[in-house]
Amino acid sequence: MSETAQRPVLVIDFGAQYAQLIARRVREAGVYSEIVPHTISAAELAERNPVGIVLSGGPSSVYEEGSPSLDTGILELGVPTLGICYGFQVMAQQLGGEVARTGAREYGSTSVRMVAGTDGGTLLAEQPIEQTAWMSHGDSVVKAPEGFEVLAASESTPVAAFANDERRLYGVQWHPEVKHSEFGQRVLENFLHRAAGIPADWNSGNVIAEQVERIRAQVGGGRVLCALSGGVDSAVAAALVHEAVGDQLVCVFVDHGLLRAGEREQVEQDYVASTGVRLVTVDARERFLTALAGVSDPEQKRKIIGREFIRTFEAAQAELVAEFAAEGDPIRFLVQGTLYPDVVESGGGTGTANIKSHHNVGGLPEDLQFELVEPLRTLFKDEVRAIGRELGLPEAIVARHPFPGPGLGIRIVGEVTEERLETLRAADLIVRTELTAAGLDAEIWQCPVVLLADVRSVGVQGDGRTYGHPIVLRPVSSEDAMTADWTRLPYEWLARVSNRITNEVAGVNRVVLDVTSKPPGTIEWE
Repeated sequence: MSETAQRPVLVIDFGAQYAQLIARRVREAGVYSEIVPHTISAAELAERNPVGIVLSGGPSSVYEEGSPSLDTGILELGVPTLGICYGFQVMAQQLGGEVARTGAREYGSTSVRMVAGTDGGTLLAEQPIEQTAWMSHGDSVVKAPEGFEVLAASESTPVAAFANDERRLYGVQWHPEVKHSEFGQRVLENFLHRAAGIPADWNSGNVIAEQVERIRAQVGGGRVLCALSGGVDSAVAAALVHEAVGDQLVCVFVDHGLLRAGEREQVEQDYVASTGVRLVTVDARERFLTALAGVSDPEQKRKIIGREFIRTFEAAQAELVAEFAAEGDPIRFLVQGTLYPDVVESGGGTGTANIKSHHNVGGLPEDLQFELVEPLRTLFKDEVRAIGRELGLPEAIVARHPFPGPGLGIRIVGEVTEERLETLRAADLIVRTELTAAGLDAEIWQCPVVLLADVRSVGVQGDGRTYGHPIVLRPVSSEDAMTADWTRLPYEWLARVSNRITNEVAGVNRVVLDVTSKPPGTIEWE
């Protein structure tokens, strides 16, 4: 069964950095979108019954041998299509225009001006004659295909935008999906709503109504199991399923001892109170600490935590399966909080690059005989948050910053011990409390707090020298976690946090700020 009945706008990916971002911007315009590879045939694409097509950017040159191409039949299907950067050049070349290496490259902010005698057409309607756009190209369209009107140019690019209203084919050399393009979202909305005539009806309320109906159709009267982590994805997935089938759902929460302060209580009290879901908590703190004893290698820690989670969850699910089987009502379904980026990055059947293998619920073994329920499979994180709010989940859970599956285990550089966990918890709680108090939660994407447990630095506290641990603050801004920059937090805030941590957290005598972007540094330290 397809994950949604919505007809999509298909984003054809030519190896772009921004394919996911294009899909997100389309959704922000109230239109459902999906990503497909450039190898898709016209027949395969037609089967998907799209309402529109967007051709993404890419790193190649259209005239080079082996560069990504487009099935020539796609532009003949009559589906409204917008080409962006490389996609714009592919469209131009395929339809008889000319693309050349002019020697005049454009990268970054570039002034784009409407061509004299045009009013900007459908694509650039209600935009100023001159606007700032984000460029990233070494090739240019030097001649538009026959029947196309040139809408805009830059100093170095004679054809920066074109349109053929009759065929509903459009293109821009710049990247409207990035926020640096001043009127980028307007360009996308003009294409979607004016040129393609697509209504803006993709929203959280519609998603909830559709997914509730689909979950009921899939599950019927069957029992459903869900592993809650305390994170946004599993919380919203469980809430959606509970909205659909009520008490048929049972949630399992594993306390592995690597949580931040207050997280267990948040799930057990706030979440249960807001949803009414049945929750089984498994206290496995001792088990995990024992397994992690003496281990400092981060990859080994990850594997141990994943393994122990599986075993703990297996034991819990076996007990629940036995309980319901005795009542003649076995558990047949398992809820997972799989998101759309997980599907795309795992290859997802789209032919896109396999960036990482996605394994939910700690990587459950194949011999667990469950049918999966994945109500968030078509959604991005911001959409998941919107649905969580619509379902009445506590803001503390919905707005929660991303937190790694292995928890604090990979925010301690060195062996994980109870003492070190308590130290890190205390410092982390101060940081989170102060971020909220200063109204900075929405300005950063997350702020990992790291304990350099294997490092000691000399300090002066009271009347004597100390050899304490440094705490690292890692505030970052990001949209997708693929790239990130460190967030410029106010000096006064940093000073207050440093004072509090060194005064209130025993064994810590130094607080440092990580000012590295990603790349080259990752967001997490381990």
